[in-house]
Amino acid sequence: MSKHAKLTGKFAAYPRLNPFGVGKNISAADLIDQSFMAYNGGRLREAAHLLVQKMLPDDGFIGMSLTGALTPAGLGKSCLIPLMKAGFVDWIVSTGANLYHDLHYGLDMFLYAGSPFLDDVDLHKDGVIRIYDVLFDYNVLLDTDAFVREVIQGAEFQKAMGTDEFHYLLGKYVAARGRKLGLKDASVLAVAYECGIPIFTSSPGDSSIGMNIAAMALRDSKLMPDVNRDVNQTAGIVYEAKSTGHKSSVFILGGGSPKNFMLQTEPQIQEVMGIKEKGHDYFLQCTDARPDTGGLSGATPAEAVSWGKVDPDNLPDCVVAYVDSTISLPLLTAYCLSRFKPRKQKRLYDRRDQILEKVRVQYLKTGTVDKIKTSRNVAKRSSSAGLAKALKKG
Repeated sequence: MSKHAKLTGKFAAYPRLNPFGVGKNISAADLIDQSFMAYNGGRLREAAHLLVQKMLPDDGFIGMSLTGALTPAGLGKSCLIPLMKAGFVDWIVSTGANLYHDLHYGLDMFLYAGSPFLDDVDLHKDGVIRIYDVLFDYNVLLDTDAFVREVIQGAEFQKAMGTDEFHYLLGKYVAARGRKLGLKDASVLAVAYECGIPIFTSSPGDSSIGMNIAAMALRDSKLMPDVNRDVNQTAGIVYEAKSTGHKSSVFILGGGSPKNFMLQTEPQIQEVMGIKEKGHDYFLQCTDARPDTGGLSGATPAEAVSWGKVDPDNLPDCVVAYVDSTISLPLLTAYCLSRFKPRKQKRLYDRRDQILEKVRVQYLKTGTVDKIKTSRNVAKRSSSAGLAKALKKG
């Protein structure tokens, strides 16, 4: 047997590192396939292949979580909206800040490419806001706030509602304003409204949108985010995917609260509702957070398996690319649009009530017995006598 044959057998599971030379006319997708061979470039190639070969096929459900200042940097218009319109994103969990700054684009306000090395004291004197190297006038905030307050005074907002319903209604008004301004595909909120893509916020009060809602409550506004509905609605979307024979995938940009809110859908189904499930099928994260600090942003898919968040059988199909989202998202967007045909919109928002009712019925049917058993066990362990004994020992 030749030396080459022996090596081929030993490395049969691994492709040879033999990249093409980068040419001046190479596409982004070909660049990823042919030149991103190792390290985090290799992980980004694996992420692209995971999306196109596993997550998008067979009408799989894809949830995307957004953290970091992505929309102010223009990634809403450049990447998120094309992915949404192509049917590659079915539901979203975002920070409120990303949705607030998305409104600037939806209302045709001006943001500028600046520098991270400007004097912030001078900027403050001149009424200029800085997000690293993105600059805009302070009046952009005031005008955006005014638009939000004007909209949420409407009668349809005077009730408790899930954040998906709130963002759907807000997106309706952003879309209407965009049409008057002659804008097309300028706002994530507007496109989500048009495509029936539900958008949730895990911390409704933690943004300028939430701040304006809170201020209007002092004027007797009845608008109240229904976080309980959000928790159950997102779990319902995942259960809808699994119970209809589809895959459930998570595409995580950054980390933070939106990452956990998206992943906790599986523990909500399994641990809390007592419904038999195995975890999300595919996990893809682009992050700069380290796992060794113990923070959720850097927690790996292997750790998520221990919580029931990710199906252990599919752990080899989970990818973490340690790449800034402002680099990874444009590349992955180009790759998906180049390598996969647009999918039909699922319009999950249109079926939100049916989706929630389906998981509710299943919870009452299969979760009640487990819930009663668990409650009895907890009651035994936490009886007054047991607590007193434990305190005395302490």
